[in-house]
Amino acid sequence: MRRFARTLAGFALATAVVAGTAGWVSGDAQRAVTGPPPGSAAWRADGMLGRALPDPGRATPAQVGRFFRGLSADQRHALLERHPSVVGNLDGVPLELRYRANSLALHASTDPRYARLAASGRQILAFDPRGRGQVAEVFGDLRSARHVSVVVPGSDIDAGTFDRRGDVYGTPAGMARSLYAGTGPGNAVIAWAGYTTPVGLGLDAARGGLAEAGAKRLTRFTAGLTADGLPAPVVFCHSYGSVVCGLAASGLGATDLVVLGSPGMRADDVAGLHTRARVWAAKGADDWIDDVPHVEVAGLGHGPDPAAEEFGARRVPARDAEGHTGYFAPGTDSLRAFAAIAEGVSR
Repeated sequence: MRRFARTLAGFALATAVVAGTAGWVSGDAQRAVTGPPPGSAAWRADGMLGRALPDPGRATPAQVGRFFRGLSADQRHALLERHPSVVGNLDGVPLELRYRANSLALHASTDPRYARLAASGRQILAFDPRGRGQVAEVFGDLRSARHVSVVVPGSDIDAGTFDRRGDVYGTPAGMARSLYAGTGPGNAVIAWAGYTTPVGLGLDAARGGLAEAGAKRLTRFTAGLTADGLPAPVVFCHSYGSVVCGLAASGLGATDLVVLGSPGMRADDVAGLHTRARVWAAKGADDWIDDVPHVEVAGLGHGPDPAAEEFGARRVPARDAEGHTGYFAPGTDSLRAFAAIAEGVSR
């Protein structure tokens, strides 16, 4: 009888999750892009160096970094020219090579969605055209930066919406650009749209499947930064991106983890994240995310609200952040707080 009661209560909560989020079924199911970069088969088969190249599916970012440090400038250039998609997306490859490789790949693309990304002066650290497309862009001088931040976006973001002109501060490029403008010299910010995000308020947004796949890609990406000699990052996670960050938290190597407009992190509290990073949370008064039931039942929902006092995160002021995507808007108290965290002032 007790077991039946628990099952019934769980079903009721799961129904509340679905009903309380304006109808999850309005979204389209997505298949996560996983595995090594495009072009990996040709890379594995290439014998130009007379020895095997590091396997993109198995080599760690640290191993990739050591391999590239052992190459001559001519050897690096040859691999870049022969395999731009692998060199541009393989974590652990020196960032300068990744910029050049992704520029080649973007200029070779005939997809009009990517024309803006190919513009001169943009520092594209990752470009994977598979699925809806994944992109990472750097703002600032990443090589000389003393402080590095990574922005992880939520639903409805892909290569086509990465830097859309509407709802600018709801895009990874807009958030990262604004954060970079709010920080001082010695800072760099990466807009990372490196996972398959949910589309709309469908079941994907209520489940953790896409976040689990994204967490693996995010931990590998940050490991690649460390392997390239860059500082441990501060990671900012918006909306569904905070679910990704919650699942990745223990392996990110971040100094600070900042979530904003979060539906939950798939953890009961800060201790449940198993991270040494300082954890911060922001939620505006008129953010619709507050209407989402903060539960996790039968695979639906993402758990407690990280902005609730009992979760244990440090609270970020967000009094004047408007709606769900206003946290990085210039002049807001949330952006000022984010900049201080990014610069290490709030530690």
